[in-house]
Amino acid sequence: MTDKPRTRLKPGLFYLFASAAAVCLIATTAFSWLWLNLHSPYRDYSDEAVLFEISRGRTVREIGEDLEGRGIIQSADLFWFYTWMKGKTKSLKAGEYQFDRPVSLIEVVRKLDSGDVHYHRVTVPEGLDVVETAAVFVEAGFGSHSEFEAATQLVDLVDRIDQKAENLEGYLFPDTYFLTRETSAPEIVRRMVTRFFESWTEDLDKRAEELKMSPRQVVTLASLIEKEAALVQERRLVSAVFHNRLAKRMRLACDPTVIYAVKQIKKYDGVINRSDLELDSPYNTYLYPGLPPGPIASPGTESISAALNPAEDECLYFVSKNDGSHVFSETYAEHSRAVRRYQR
Repeated sequence: MTDKPRTRLKPGLFYLFASAAAVCLIATTAFSWLWLNLHSPYRDYSDEAVLFEISRGRTVREIGEDLEGRGIIQSADLFWFYTWMKGKTKSLKAGEYQFDRPVSLIEVVRKLDSGDVHYHRVTVPEGLDVVETAAVFVEAGFGSHSEFEAATQLVDLVDRIDQKAENLEGYLFPDTYFLTRETSAPEIVRRMVTRFFESWTEDLDKRAEELKMSPRQVVTLASLIEKEAALVQERRLVSAVFHNRLAKRMRLACDPTVIYAVKQIKKYDGVINRSDLELDSPYNTYLYPGLPPGPIASPGTESISAALNPAEDECLYFVSKNDGSHVFSETYAEHSRAVRRYQR
């Protein structure tokens, strides 16, 4: 019995198969590396969170280099390759993005492509005037004082209820706003006025008509109440004092209106001087009877409601007890005793 001759690969075929195997191994290794680096969560920053901003006009390479430099991604080159491969080199959205956990490169690209930008929370308390309101946003990094000053002149925003407005004093509704870094001063002002109109319901409109008050007068009175009453439970009583005085044609003698008048011409030093009480301004309710020409601050819903629904009380005076509360009196004699007790 004779052995069959062994079949041997020709040298050319051997090298071909060997090369193919090597290519497959390299390709598999490269694919595994690519898959791993695209999908593995990565983080190389020590802060709890990082805010990353893409300004308009930046290239993908510049964005990738910044992302790598901030420790958000591992490779700027891989970032560029992936965005090119997915056809997203021109679709990344400008804006500010927050990263607060390890994320994969794919997740980073998806976030930037979808425009999942970070929103800043800015709270505007009740009782601020337009200048103080602007300062809240400027200090939070939004716009400049001059930009807000210009934006608060957009009186056409309140035309439907107030044709006498010279600016938007009283109509910048106090609330918490969520803003992207690119939100402009005019857009912020528009949102605040929109919130005001959302709070100004038909019921309020009807109640104002019952009291024969215009919306501007209601907001003006509400702004005085907002500045005078720190305690919610006292606002209807403060409103009653003002309503009673208006009915008797008495001067309102409201300190915040004097302060507002002073601030129109100089910096207020925190003290009302005798000369301030004599300042010839239509906002000086120690000199001029009736409501001032317009609001002196932005009232909240509680103060607007109080302006329209005063307490059923005959009081004509109130004085601070220096703890946020007040003593209310019907007669000047009672009021004088309260002043001596709490203010001297």
